Amino acid sequence: MTASDHFLRFDHVASVATTDTGLVAELHGERFRVDVCRADVVRLQLSRGGVFDEKPTYAVCVDPLDATRRGEVAWRVETDTEVDTGTNAGTNAGIESERNAGTDTERNAGTDADSGAATWRLVTDDLVVTVGVSPFRVDVHRTDGSPVVTTAVDVQGLPATYATLNDAFEIRRERSRGDGFFGLGEKGGALDRSGRDFTLWNTDVLNGDATAEFRAGRAADDPRADMSSAEFDPYYVSIPFFYHQSNPAGTMSGSFVDNGYRGSYEFSRPDEYLFGFEGGQWTEYVFAGPSMAGILEAYTWLTGRASLPPLWSLGYHQCRWHAYTQHEVEQLGARHRANDVPCDALWLDIDYMDGYRVFTWDDQRFPDVPGMLQRLDEDGFKVISIVDPGVKHDPGYGVYDEGVERDVFCRTEGGDTYVGQVWPGNTVFPDFSTEAGRAWWGELNAGHVASGLAGIWNDMNEPATGNIPAERMRFEGGAAPHAKYHNQYALLMAMGTHEGLRAVRPELRTFILSRAGFAGIQRFAANWMGDNQARWDHLRLAAVMGSGFGLSGQPFVGADIGGFQGDSNAELFVRWMQLGTLTPFCRNHSETDNIDQYVWSFGEEVLDVARAAVRLRYRLMPYLYTAFVRACETGEPVQRPLVLDFQHDPAAVAADDQFLFGPDLLVAPVTEAGMTARQVYLPVGHWYDWHTGELHEGGRHIVAPTPMDRIPLYARAGAAISLWPDVPASTAGYSPETIDLHVFDPVVDGRFESRVVEDDGLTFESLTGARLTTTVVVERSGGQVRVESSTVGEGYVAHRRRSFTVVRHPA
Repeated sequence: MTASDHFLRFDHVASVATTDTGLVAELHGERFRVDVCRADVVRLQLSRGGVFDEKPTYAVCVDPLDATRRGEVAWRVETDTEVDTGTNAGTNAGIESERNAGTDTERNAGTDADSGAATWRLVTDDLVVTVGVSPFRVDVHRTDGSPVVTTAVDVQGLPATYATLNDAFEIRRERSRGDGFFGLGEKGGALDRSGRDFTLWNTDVLNGDATAEFRAGRAADDPRADMSSAEFDPYYVSIPFFYHQSNPAGTMSGSFVDNGYRGSYEFSRPDEYLFGFEGGQWTEYVFAGPSMAGILEAYTWLTGRASLPPLWSLGYHQCRWHAYTQHEVEQLGARHRANDVPCDALWLDIDYMDGYRVFTWDDQRFPDVPGMLQRLDEDGFKVISIVDPGVKHDPGYGVYDEGVERDVFCRTEGGDTYVGQVWPGNTVFPDFSTEAGRAWWGELNAGHVASGLAGIWNDMNEPATGNIPAERMRFEGGAAPHAKYHNQYALLMAMGTHEGLRAVRPELRTFILSRAGFAGIQRFAANWMGDNQARWDHLRLAAVMGSGFGLSGQPFVGADIGGFQGDSNAELFVRWMQLGTLTPFCRNHSETDNIDQYVWSFGEEVLDVARAAVRLRYRLMPYLYTAFVRACETGEPVQRPLVLDFQHDPAAVAADDQFLFGPDLLVAPVTEAGMTARQVYLPVGHWYDWHTGELHEGGRHIVAPTPMDRIPLYARAGAAISLWPDVPASTAGYSPETIDLHVFDPVVDGRFESRVVEDDGLTFESLTGARLTTTVVVERSGGQVRVESSTVGEGYVAHRRRSFTVVRHPA
């Protein structure tokens, strides 16, 4: 963050008035608004040059004030004519009733300037926003008086609400020692961000030029001096959304700053935290909580939820950066089938192209692309190819020439076409900030998949520009600075790709994988964690980082199994396969010139263990798919860190390398070489060992054995886990006549519900009723356990299931 010693603080409000959605204040030549979005969500916004940017980024996908304008959210404004800095917010002490601001549609801003009110309060059923006039201060409390956000004060006791200098701004808030912080998307280190500082700037992590500024000046033993460190910062994805957990209450509040400029968050100070951005305006959504799950629901209401994925995208995927020939790709598929390793997708990295020119094929290595893709599809394999944003600067190359003709490439301030350096050499970049640029890109992707490709892999979209700095790349036809759209570039690229795929295949669900991203990326694409390392610390990082993504609204995420860079080994590969097959996105991927790390590369013993891990994933497919449906409907992640469900349990919060896979399976990966046992924390309740059936009481730590053929996995008592009865070679065309329901008997009296969602797994017809939803109720009363199910829905054409087979645990 820019040193804030010389920042100019806003400290006095000239006037306050009500509006049809909240409050507006005049101060220091700017305007400050408080708007009600929902009873539990408010928006704080401060203008730039007296003007509000009503769409600062592409993250928010709803009209956040629509329900308030329609009178569906109850709220009111109150004033206090005595000096009050907000410490009694949420009480009625000294408050005069102003008026029910939710009933009028028009307000005369400024007419209340002389009311003499020193404090204004905007009150909903869940929140009280207190605005102090002199000095300017903003605090948010729940209606029970508990704090949501509280402005920090300086050594003179003056509030540090907002300060700005040369377009940058900074916000400072109070915290207590022991408070926790979660979120911010793709970040290394512990899941709790407390004690550390973070930068939000999408970065090609293994590019020495791109990371130089973040490594500069650090001691040699500082992990952040090493761009391959599991604690390096920043990464590829920037999501300015976080949770603040109050100690010791355990309650959560949330903050999303809708700003795409470079941001900084400092959680390292004992009594305050601060955040700031180097441009744009302060537009912040504040979430009341107090539950983490409730905040996540509200955040994904605002920024959108994942699209329903095609079923095949949840299978096992094989990828490698390697100059394959067409024959080798088909042989790779055949070898998976010969080794009885289920696999749904084969991926092609940059060497399939003609000289790294996007949307081309090397016709020497791939003489019959449609034929290859058709044969692989008949054997149950989808094929996905990489598409980078960099277009080779090459007059005579059709994509380049068309882009020049349609004027859709990024320009410099002087009007030149910006030129960077990526795989093809000199490259130009589509201006995805324009509708024309996104539409053109969508057309290119539509043409690319016409040959039979099933999805698109977006890489290098931070954007990565090699050893040529990206800052001179401008947007909006050259009118907007690079910093405004840098963090949004991948989001906008995914938007264009998504629309292109929908246009050419309107009946089919899309699949896009993106390396970079911003808030809202979940609407269009899955993310993987970029170029990780074949090391044990990166194996642990995969578990923790995946959970951080899930808390940040992105449920479809996974790391390169085995590690991308560097040579894996038999033990590391086994443990990574066992973890990776129990994460939302499951892809084995490695760098060119590494040793092979296919499932068969380390011998028969490793193949047996790896095959068993993949087979377990496929048997769990009905359960996994249902978890994805839930994520798309509610925003809840598929990979659920324990803090999400057990935020008031400090031991669960601390166990950040464990997670729930779906709602009812607890995964505890092996993250160290030679580990024969590990400590596992089982949250409150009862848990069955998946492998042995042993029953454990929760709320305590246990020592779990970790033989090489498995990692600790536990099922929640009361759950009904749905499994396929067999393991198909791929999901293609597989529709069994029965589904197994593994019911884990509850230990205490109560009623437990599980769901199974079935649809065709390919089209959007599920969203209009062509699905079946089965609710399984497991009820224990007086020592008796009863299992009942009920199914609703219109069904779908390919449905063949006739029954469920109940398998009880204990038998």
